[in-house]
Amino acid sequence: MKIGVPKEIKPQEGRVAMVPAGVMDLVCRYGHEVFVQKGAGEESGFSNEAYLSAGAVMLDTIEEVYNMADIIVKVKEPIEREYSLIKKNQILFTYFHFASSKKLTEAMMQSGAVCIAYETVMEKDGSLPLLMPMSEVAGRMSVQQGAKYLEKPQNGKGILLGGVPGVRPANVLIIGGGVVGTQAAYMAAGLGANVTMLDVNLYRLRYLDDVMPANVITQYSSKYAISELLPTADLVIGAALTVGAKAPHLITREMLKLMQKGTVMVDVSVDQGGCFETTHPTTHTDPVYEVDGILHYCVANIPGAVPITSTRALTNATLPYVIKLAELGWEKACKNHDDIKHGLNIVDGKIVFKNVAESLELPYTEYQIS
Repeated sequence: MKIGVPKEIKPQEGRVAMVPAGVMDLVCRYGHEVFVQKGAGEESGFSNEAYLSAGAVMLDTIEEVYNMADIIVKVKEPIEREYSLIKKNQILFTYFHFASSKKLTEAMMQSGAVCIAYETVMEKDGSLPLLMPMSEVAGRMSVQQGAKYLEKPQNGKGILLGGVPGVRPANVLIIGGGVVGTQAAYMAAGLGANVTMLDVNLYRLRYLDDVMPANVITQYSSKYAISELLPTADLVIGAALTVGAKAPHLITREMLKLMQKGTVMVDVSVDQGGCFETTHPTTHTDPVYEVDGILHYCVANIPGAVPITSTRALTNATLPYVIKLAELGWEKACKNHDDIKHGLNIVDGKIVFKNVAESLELPYTEYQIS
Protein backbone atom coordinates (compact mmCIF):
# COMPACT_ATOMS: atom_id res chain seq x y z
CA MET A 1 0.00 0.00 0.00
CA LYS A 2 1.09 3.60 -0.61
CA ILE A 3 1.38 5.68 2.54
CA GLY A 4 1.72 9.47 2.41
CA VAL A 5 3.25 11.70 5.08
CA PRO A 6 2.70 15.39 4.25
CA LYS A 7 4.37 18.28 6.01
CA GLU A 8 2.00 19.78 8.59
CA ILE A 9 0.83 23.22 7.49
CA LYS A 10 -1.22 24.27 10.49
CA PRO A 11 0.48 27.37 11.97
CA GLN A 12 3.31 26.60 14.43
CA GLU A 13 2.90 22.85 14.02
CA GLY A 14 6.33 21.22 14.01
CA ARG A 15 5.33 17.60 14.55
CA VAL A 16 5.49 14.95 11.83
CA ALA A 17 3.29 11.86 11.57
CA MET A 18 6.03 9.31 10.97
CA VAL A 19 9.68 9.02 12.02
CA PRO A 20 12.35 7.36 9.85
CA ALA A 21 12.23 4.20 12.00
CA GLY A 22 8.54 3.83 11.13
CA VAL A 23 9.28 4.31 7.44
CA MET A 24 11.93 1.59 7.61
CA ASP A 25 9.49 -0.84 9.24
CA LEU A 26 6.79 -0.22 6.64
CA VAL A 27 9.16 -0.37 3.67
CA CYS A 28 11.74 -2.99 4.62
CA ARG A 29 9.73 -5.29 6.85
CA TYR A 30 6.24 -5.09 5.30
CA GLY A 31 6.98 -4.06 1.70
CA HIS A 32 4.84 -0.91 1.52
CA GLU A 33 5.75 2.37 -0.17
CA VAL A 34 6.06 5.53 1.94
CA PHE A 35 5.99 8.99 0.36
CA VAL A 36 7.25 11.81 2.57
CA GLN A 37 7.09 15.49 1.69
CA LYS A 38 10.48 17.16 1.79
CA GLY A 39 11.05 19.06 5.03
CA ALA A 40 8.23 17.25 6.85
CA GLY A 41 10.47 16.09 9.70
CA GLU A 42 12.91 18.97 10.03
CA GLU A 43 11.30 20.65 13.06
CA SER A 44 11.16 17.29 14.82
CA GLY A 45 14.85 16.69 14.22
CA PHE A 46 14.64 14.39 11.17
CA SER A 47 16.41 15.31 7.93
CA ASN A 48 15.32 14.41 4.41
CA GLU A 49 18.41 12.22 4.22
CA ALA A 50 17.26 10.22 7.26
CA TYR A 51 13.97 9.42 5.52
CA LEU A 52 15.74 8.52 2.27
CA SER A 53 18.05 6.17 4.16
CA ALA A 54 15.01 4.53 5.76
CA GLY A 55 13.50 3.84 2.32
CA ALA A 56 11.08 6.73 1.82
CA VAL A 57 10.37 8.35 -1.51
CA MET A 58 10.74 12.10 -1.02
CA LEU A 59 8.30 14.37 -2.83
CA ASP A 60 8.53 18.13 -3.27
CA THR A 61 4.94 19.19 -2.64
CA ILE A 62 1.95 18.36 -0.49
CA GLU A 63 -0.11 17.94 -3.67
CA GLU A 64 2.17 15.12 -4.84
CA VAL A 65 1.89 13.33 -1.50
CA TYR A 66 -1.91 13.40 -1.52
CA ASN A 67 -2.00 12.33 -5.15
CA MET A 68 0.24 9.29 -4.61
CA ALA A 69 -1.09 7.92 -1.33
CA ASP A 70 -3.77 5.39 -0.45
CA ILE A 71 -3.37 6.34 3.22
CA ILE A 72 -2.55 9.82 4.44
CA VAL A 73 -1.01 9.82 7.91
CA LYS A 74 -0.97 13.21 9.62
CA VAL A 75 -0.81 14.83 13.05
CA LYS A 76 -3.44 17.58 12.82
CA GLU A 77 -6.70 17.81 10.93
CA PRO A 78 -6.60 18.92 7.29
CA ILE A 79 -6.97 22.66 6.91
CA GLU A 80 -8.88 24.37 4.11
CA ARG A 81 -5.98 24.35 1.68
CA GLU A 82 -5.92 20.54 1.86
CA TYR A 83 -9.63 19.88 1.34
CA SER A 84 -9.45 19.76 -2.45
CA LEU A 85 -6.43 17.42 -2.38
CA ILE A 86 -8.27 14.60 -0.62
CA LYS A 87 -9.47 11.80 -2.89
CA LYS A 88 -12.59 9.66 -2.62
CA ASN A 89 -11.95 6.48 -0.61
CA GLN A 90 -8.55 7.75 0.52
CA ILE A 91 -7.85 6.84 4.15
CA LEU A 92 -7.04 9.81 6.42
CA PHE A 93 -5.55 8.86 9.78
CA THR A 94 -4.97 11.83 12.08
CA TYR A 95 -6.40 13.92 14.91
CA PHE A 96 -9.68 15.35 13.61
CA HIS A 97 -11.68 16.62 16.62
CA PHE A 98 -14.71 16.91 14.34
CA ALA A 99 -17.11 18.00 17.08
CA SER A 100 -15.42 21.40 17.27
CA SER A 101 -15.69 22.17 13.53
CA LYS A 102 -18.77 21.69 11.38
CA LYS A 103 -16.89 23.14 8.40
CA LEU A 104 -14.17 20.50 8.60
CA THR A 105 -16.74 17.74 9.11
CA GLU A 106 -18.81 18.73 6.10
CA ALA A 107 -15.66 19.06 3.95
CA MET A 108 -14.57 15.54 4.86
CA MET A 109 -18.08 14.22 4.18
CA GLN A 110 -17.98 15.84 0.73
CA SER A 111 -14.54 14.39 0.01
CA GLY A 112 -15.73 10.78 0.29
CA ALA A 113 -12.63 9.91 2.30
CA VAL A 114 -12.44 7.35 5.10
CA CYS A 115 -11.67 9.41 8.20
CA ILE A 116 -10.17 7.53 11.14
CA ALA A 117 -9.57 9.79 14.13
CA TYR A 118 -6.71 9.21 16.54
CA GLU A 119 -8.75 10.68 19.38
CA THR A 120 -11.54 8.07 19.23
CA VAL A 121 -9.46 4.90 18.76
CA MET A 122 -10.41 3.07 21.94
CA GLU A 123 -9.18 -0.03 23.74
CA LYS A 124 -11.53 -2.51 25.46
CA ASP A 125 -10.86 -0.89 28.84
CA GLY A 126 -12.02 2.50 27.52
CA SER A 127 -8.52 3.96 27.25
CA LEU A 128 -7.58 6.12 24.28
CA PRO A 129 -4.11 4.94 23.21
CA LEU A 130 -3.54 7.56 20.50
CA LEU A 131 -4.85 10.48 22.52
CA MET A 132 -2.87 9.47 25.61
CA PRO A 133 0.68 10.47 24.56
CA MET A 134 -0.35 13.97 23.49
CA SER A 135 -2.53 14.32 26.58
CA GLU A 136 0.54 13.55 28.66
CA VAL A 137 2.49 16.29 26.90
CA ALA A 138 -0.38 18.79 27.00
CA GLY A 139 -1.06 18.15 30.68
CA ARG A 140 2.54 18.82 31.63
CA MET A 141 2.78 21.85 29.38
CA SER A 142 -0.45 23.32 30.76
CA VAL A 143 1.30 23.84 34.09
CA GLN A 144 4.49 25.07 32.44
CA GLN A 145 2.54 27.67 30.46
CA GLY A 146 0.26 28.54 33.35
CA ALA A 147 3.24 29.22 35.61
CA LYS A 148 4.73 31.54 33.00
CA TYR A 149 1.54 33.53 32.48
CA LEU A 150 1.08 34.00 36.21
CA GLU A 151 4.07 36.31 36.02
CA LYS A 152 3.30 40.02 36.23
CA PRO A 153 4.99 40.95 32.91
CA GLN A 154 2.52 38.55 31.27
CA ASN A 155 -0.42 40.33 33.00
CA GLY A 156 -0.80 37.53 35.51
CA LYS A 157 -1.14 37.90 39.27
CA GLY A 158 2.60 37.93 39.84
CA ILE A 159 2.71 34.75 41.89
CA LEU A 160 5.33 31.98 41.85
CA LEU A 161 3.63 28.63 41.42
CA GLY A 162 5.60 26.88 44.16
CA GLY A 163 6.02 29.84 46.51
CA VAL A 164 9.11 30.10 48.75
CA PRO A 165 9.65 29.41 52.46
CA GLY A 166 7.37 31.74 54.39
CA VAL A 167 5.21 32.60 51.36
CA ARG A 168 2.28 30.48 50.27
CA PRO A 169 2.41 28.64 46.93
CA ALA A 170 -0.20 29.09 44.22
CA ASN A 171 -3.55 27.33 44.29
CA VAL A 172 -4.06 25.22 41.17
CA LEU A 173 -7.53 23.95 40.25
CA ILE A 174 -7.64 21.08 37.74
CA ILE A 175 -11.04 20.16 36.29
CA GLY A 176 -10.86 16.61 35.01
CA GLY A 177 -8.96 13.64 36.40
CA GLY A 178 -8.01 11.89 33.17
CA VAL A 179 -4.58 11.73 31.56
CA VAL A 180 -4.29 15.51 31.06
CA GLY A 181 -5.43 16.30 34.58
CA THR A 182 -3.22 13.65 36.14
CA GLN A 183 -0.09 14.85 34.35
CA ALA A 184 -0.92 18.47 35.17
CA ALA A 185 -1.36 17.56 38.83
CA TYR A 186 2.00 15.77 39.00
CA MET A 187 3.73 18.79 37.45
CA ALA A 188 2.01 21.38 39.62
CA ALA A 189 2.51 19.33 42.77
CA GLY A 190 6.16 18.76 41.88
CA LEU A 191 6.66 22.53 41.69
CA GLY A 192 5.14 22.87 45.16
CA ALA A 193 1.68 24.25 44.37
CA ASN A 194 -1.47 23.45 46.32
CA VAL A 195 -3.52 21.35 43.86
CA THR A 196 -7.21 20.47 43.83
CA MET A 197 -8.45 17.93 41.28
CA LEU A 198 -12.11 17.64 40.35
CA ASP A 199 -13.83 14.75 38.60
CA VAL A 200 -17.25 13.09 38.54
CA ASN A 201 -15.87 9.54 38.53
CA LEU A 202 -15.56 8.38 42.13
CA TYR A 203 -13.42 5.37 41.17
CA ARG A 204 -10.98 7.69 39.46
CA LEU A 205 -10.95 10.04 42.44
CA ARG A 206 -10.17 7.14 44.78
CA TYR A 207 -7.28 6.09 42.56
CA LEU A 208 -5.93 9.65 42.35
CA ASP A 209 -6.25 10.07 46.09
CA ASP A 210 -4.06 6.99 46.54
CA VAL A 211 -1.30 7.88 44.08
CA MET A 212 -1.00 11.67 44.30
CA PRO A 213 1.41 13.45 46.66
CA ALA A 214 0.16 15.10 49.84
CA ASN A 215 -0.25 18.55 48.28
CA VAL A 216 -2.93 17.23 45.90
CA ILE A 217 -6.50 16.84 47.14
CA THR A 218 -9.43 15.39 45.23
CA GLN A 219 -13.02 16.55 45.22
CA TYR A 220 -16.21 15.53 43.44
CA SER A 221 -16.92 17.93 40.61
CA SER A 222 -20.07 20.05 40.45
CA LYS A 223 -20.93 23.60 39.50
CA TYR A 224 -21.19 24.39 43.21
CA ALA A 225 -17.73 22.95 43.96
CA ILE A 226 -16.16 24.86 41.07
CA SER A 227 -17.82 28.09 42.19
CA GLU A 228 -16.49 27.61 45.72
CA LEU A 229 -12.93 27.05 44.52
CA LEU A 230 -12.63 29.77 41.85
CA PRO A 231 -12.23 32.76 44.23
CA THR A 232 -8.96 31.37 45.62
CA ALA A 233 -7.62 29.73 42.44
CA ASP A 234 -4.51 31.22 40.85
CA LEU A 235 -4.31 28.79 37.94
CA VAL A 236 -7.27 26.86 36.50
CA ILE A 237 -6.67 23.99 34.07
CA GLY A 238 -9.58 22.68 32.02
CA ALA A 239 -9.09 19.00 31.22
CA ALA A 240 -12.61 17.71 30.64
CA LEU A 241 -13.24 15.17 27.87
CA THR A 242 -16.24 13.44 26.33
CA VAL A 243 -14.91 11.11 23.63
CA GLY A 244 -15.64 12.51 20.17
CA ALA A 245 -18.07 15.14 21.49
CA LYS A 246 -17.84 18.81 22.36
CA ALA A 247 -16.44 19.48 25.80
CA PRO A 248 -19.02 20.69 28.33
CA HIS A 249 -18.83 24.33 29.44
CA LEU A 250 -17.92 23.91 33.11
CA ILE A 251 -16.96 27.54 33.72
CA THR A 252 -19.34 30.17 32.35
CA ARG A 253 -18.53 33.80 31.67
CA GLU A 254 -20.62 34.78 34.68
CA MET A 255 -18.36 32.62 36.87
CA LEU A 256 -15.31 34.67 35.87
CA LYS A 257 -16.62 37.34 38.26
CA LEU A 258 -15.77 34.99 41.13
CA MET A 259 -12.08 35.04 40.24
CA GLN A 260 -9.32 37.49 41.09
CA LYS A 261 -7.87 39.64 38.32
CA GLY A 262 -4.75 38.08 36.81
CA THR A 263 -5.88 34.51 37.38
CA VAL A 264 -4.77 32.25 34.53
CA MET A 265 -7.04 29.72 32.81
CA VAL A 266 -5.54 27.06 30.54
CA ASP A 267 -8.10 25.18 28.44
CA VAL A 268 -6.56 21.92 27.23
CA SER A 269 -10.02 20.90 25.98
CA VAL A 270 -9.92 23.60 23.30
CA ASP A 271 -9.50 21.01 20.52
CA GLN A 272 -12.96 19.72 21.44
CA GLY A 273 -14.51 23.18 21.69
CA GLY A 274 -13.25 24.06 25.18
CA CYS A 275 -14.66 23.56 28.67
CA PHE A 276 -14.78 27.30 29.43
CA GLU A 277 -17.59 29.31 27.86
CA THR A 278 -15.10 32.09 27.07
CA THR A 279 -12.67 29.81 25.23
CA HIS A 280 -11.67 30.40 21.64
CA PRO A 281 -8.66 28.78 19.93
CA THR A 282 -5.33 30.63 19.97
CA THR A 283 -1.90 29.95 18.48
CA HIS A 284 1.64 29.70 19.81
CA THR A 285 2.46 33.12 18.36
CA ASP A 286 -0.59 34.75 19.96
CA PRO A 287 -1.46 32.37 22.80
CA VAL A 288 -3.39 34.42 25.36
CA TYR A 289 -6.23 36.90 25.68
CA GLU A 290 -8.11 38.50 28.55
CA VAL A 291 -11.78 38.30 29.41
CA ASP A 292 -12.93 40.35 32.41
CA GLY A 293 -9.35 40.53 33.67
CA ILE A 294 -8.85 36.74 33.51
CA LEU A 295 -6.01 35.53 31.31
CA HIS A 296 -6.96 32.69 28.92
CA TYR A 297 -4.39 30.35 27.33
CA CYS A 298 -6.22 28.32 24.67
CA VAL A 299 -3.64 27.09 22.18
CA ALA A 300 -5.23 24.40 20.04
CA ASN A 301 -2.05 22.37 19.44
CA ILE A 302 -0.14 22.68 22.70
CA PRO A 303 2.20 19.70 22.06
CA GLY A 304 3.24 21.24 18.75
CA ALA A 305 5.51 23.59 20.70
CA VAL A 306 7.78 20.69 21.64
CA PRO A 307 7.85 18.64 18.41
CA ILE A 308 11.02 16.71 19.18
CA THR A 309 9.36 15.21 22.26
CA SER A 310 5.81 15.09 20.89
CA THR A 311 6.58 13.45 17.56
CA ARG A 312 8.42 10.58 19.20
CA ALA A 313 5.71 10.07 21.81
CA LEU A 314 2.94 10.14 19.21
CA THR A 315 4.56 7.91 16.60
CA ASN A 316 5.44 5.29 19.21
CA ALA A 317 1.68 4.89 19.63
CA THR A 318 0.42 5.34 16.05
CA LEU A 319 2.84 3.12 14.09
CA PRO A 320 1.23 -0.23 15.05
CA TYR A 321 -2.12 1.10 13.81
CA VAL A 322 -0.64 2.40 10.55
CA ILE A 323 0.83 -1.08 9.99
CA LYS A 324 -2.55 -2.74 10.57
CA LEU A 325 -4.29 -0.36 8.15
CA ALA A 326 -1.60 -0.87 5.52
CA GLU A 327 -1.52 -4.64 5.88
CA LEU A 328 -5.26 -5.27 6.08
CA GLY A 329 -6.96 -2.28 4.48
CA TRP A 330 -9.37 -0.20 6.57
CA GLU A 331 -12.41 -2.50 6.31
CA LYS A 332 -10.63 -5.68 7.37
CA ALA A 333 -8.68 -3.75 10.02
CA CYS A 334 -11.96 -2.49 11.50
CA LYS A 335 -13.51 -5.97 11.32
CA ASN A 336 -10.57 -7.57 13.11
CA HIS A 337 -9.75 -4.77 15.57
CA ASP A 338 -12.48 -3.05 17.59
CA ASP A 339 -10.08 -0.31 18.67
CA ILE A 340 -9.65 0.80 15.05
CA LYS A 341 -13.38 0.47 14.42
CA HIS A 342 -13.94 2.99 17.23
CA GLY A 343 -11.71 5.35 15.29
CA LEU A 344 -14.04 5.47 12.29
CA ASN A 345 -15.71 8.89 12.17
CA ILE A 346 -16.69 9.43 8.53
CA VAL A 347 -17.18 6.81 5.80
CA ASP A 348 -18.63 7.34 2.32
CA GLY A 349 -19.86 10.82 3.19
CA LYS A 350 -21.66 9.71 6.36
CA ILE A 351 -20.88 10.37 10.03
CA VAL A 352 -20.52 7.01 11.72
CA PHE A 353 -19.45 8.22 15.17
CA LYS A 354 -22.52 9.11 17.21
CA ASN A 355 -21.02 11.77 19.48
CA VAL A 356 -19.76 13.73 16.48
CA ALA A 357 -23.16 13.68 14.79
CA GLU A 358 -24.98 14.70 17.97
CA SER A 359 -22.53 17.50 18.77
CA LEU A 360 -22.96 19.03 15.32
CA GLU A 361 -26.67 18.16 14.94
CA LEU A 362 -25.96 16.22 11.76
CA PRO A 363 -27.36 12.81 10.71
CA TYR A 364 -25.74 9.74 12.24
CA THR A 365 -25.36 6.46 10.35
CA GLU A 366 -24.44 3.29 12.22
CA TYR A 367 -21.65 1.62 10.30
CA GLN A 368 -21.93 -2.12 9.92
CA ILE A 369 -18.74 -4.08 9.24
CA SER A 370 -19.62 -6.70 6.61
